[in-house]
Amino acid sequence: MSGGETWTIRRVLTWTTQHFEKRQVDAPRLTAEILLAHVLQTGRVRLYVDLDRPLSKEELATFRALIERRLAGEPTQYLTGVKEFYNRPFRVDSRVLIPRPETELLVEAILQVLPKDAPSRALDVCTGSGCIAISLAAERPQATVLATDLSPGAATVARANAEALKVADRVTVLEGDLLAPVPAEARFHVVVSNPPYVDAGDIPGLSPEVRHEPHMALDGGPDGLRLIRRVVTDARRFLEPGGLLAMEIGETQGPAVLELLRAAGYSDARVEKDLERRERMAFGTQPVASGPQG
Repeated sequence: MSGGETWTIRRVLTWTTQHFEKRQVDAPRLTAEILLAHVLQTGRVRLYVDLDRPLSKEELATFRALIERRLAGEPTQYLTGVKEFYNRPFRVDSRVLIPRPETELLVEAILQVLPKDAPSRALDVCTGSGCIAISLAAERPQATVLATDLSPGAATVARANAEALKVADRVTVLEGDLLAPVPAEARFHVVVSNPPYVDAGDIPGLSPEVRHEPHMALDGGPDGLRLIRRVVTDARRFLEPGGLLAMEIGETQGPAVLELLRAAGYSDARVEKDLERRERMAFGTQPVASGPQG
């Protein structure tokens, strides 16, 4: 793709799609459209209105640089700096895990128990970009949400997203290890977590795109359950009687997580499937009779 020739949007999209196909980039046409729309600061639909518009040398140079970064395995979302989640644009970069569509199902499950027209309190452990915490606050105007993350960089991104999406008055982001930064007296109607749950031994075999994401946000220890165990145990101290623990888990971890929930004393421990019929969500309820532990 030379700057000395005339490169229209049509020609650039065709060339890039074919190039991505040869290099086995996922969704080659869509990726080409997203990156080009980002460079031209327009929407993907507009590209098709302006198919014969030529690109300037500067636009071509910027686009070429993004192509090279994508071919090196950098995720498209990091290149554009944005990922849509629950119908809202979240800023993302290499400091945070890229929000996944299946995590939206976790948000939907929690919204079933948070009242629409009454105050509620939620805790989001390992918040990353803040996508869960912010979505809950945006969907439930009377909810207040506390979010934690061990990574200072992730906490910074989450705070920026809360500001941009106008819920910073109800979403507080604290830095620290899992539930350690949570005030001892705090109690919540929901504790939610999408913790690192990849078996450490599996990380080298992940796709280049996933390996570009923060190692800290992926590594769940030797069996993938190191942080899940701690969340299951520690959440009971902070849940209101009848409160819900909701977690995203790996698709093979359902039986082990169910055992952990039951051993920790949760009632109604259960695992639910995502849209592809994979066990990806685990839930437990704080017993009403016994109240918070410890």
